[in-house]
Amino acid sequence: MAELAIYPGSFDPPTLGHLDVIERAATLFPQVRVAIGMNSGKQAPFLPVESRLRALRAMTVNLPNVSVDQFDGLLVQYAKAQGAGVIIRGLRLTADFDYEFQIALANRRLDPDVETLFLMTKWEHSYLSSSIVREVARLGGDYSSFVHPEVAAIIAGELGG
Repeated sequence: MAELAIYPGSFDPPTLGHLDVIERAATLFPQVRVAIGMNSGKQAPFLPVESRLRALRAMTVNLPNVSVDQFDGLLVQYAKAQGAGVIIRGLRLTADFDYEFQIALANRRLDPDVETLFLMTKWEHSYLSSSIVREVARLGGDYSSFVHPEVAAIIAGELGG
């Protein structure tokens, strides 16, 4: 079994679905590193990376085997440099699987020593995405039931409310 698993994502913002995957990964691996990837293909972030790091650290404060980091570049190169043998990916719907499966195959081709493990979110989070939280927040709706209370406070602070 791998000692370290990487759970990558943009986490913009982190949701309760992300937390569910983190908590379950933390029961499966001695160490889990939640890693914010700097994705050049995405538009300008909703939350600055510093706020996302702070949010993830607040969400995982009670999980002693979870750490939070950021990286730039190829995920498999980051995983290898950290000594991780597993990449964790969360799945909500079948549409997620199609995309994630392609990425997992590409990562395997780039480095066959790094495995990808898919974890399904709980059914109550299957509709939830960072995109939904961003849209609700930007339009002034109540997003508090979609995110950890600390994350809700960080979003409110960033939005000036």
